[in-house]
Amino acid sequence: MCWQCDHPTATPDDFLDYMRGLITQYGWAVQGVERDRIHPPWAYTVGLTPQGHPELVVTGMPIPNATSLLNNVAAHVLHAEAPRPGEQVQLRGGPLIEIVDVAVPDAHLYTAVDLYGRELHALQIVHADDRGNWPWDREYRGVRGGQPVLGVRVPKARRRRIG
Repeated sequence: MCWQCDHPTATPDDFLDYMRGLITQYGWAVQGVERDRIHPPWAYTVGLTPQGHPELVVTGMPIPNATSLLNNVAAHVLHAEAPRPGEQVQLRGGPLIEIVDVAVPDAHLYTAVDLYGRELHALQIVHADDRGNWPWDREYRGVRGGQPVLGVRVPKARRRRIG
């Protein structure tokens, strides 16, 4: 159930206050957006921007898995350099990922935009399927609705594999 569904008399400002509390307590929060009839689920961080880092977003992954992935990458970003577009990383115990610069963050990161404005920067964590295929590969097998890629991939010559 969503926060707003659990708090039907709350205002949008009440929700933003709730998110600010999570950010104060944990350093960031993860906002999930459930799938609808045609769109797969997605989730994103809120709270990395004021710390000088890009927000992170994952599409086409169940919310609990996306939350875990985003929390792990966000924790890394706060203590190291943020991954760069084009970097591919095999996560321990997780999928192979590639970083893509999000072209229009305000189209998907609603709560982050409400808190930090439309000019925020975001990176998408694109994940390969269990066979190592990417959403741009013909053989990709992801969730129903696919895994929308929210930006343009870095050209092959500039991509870098880490780990």
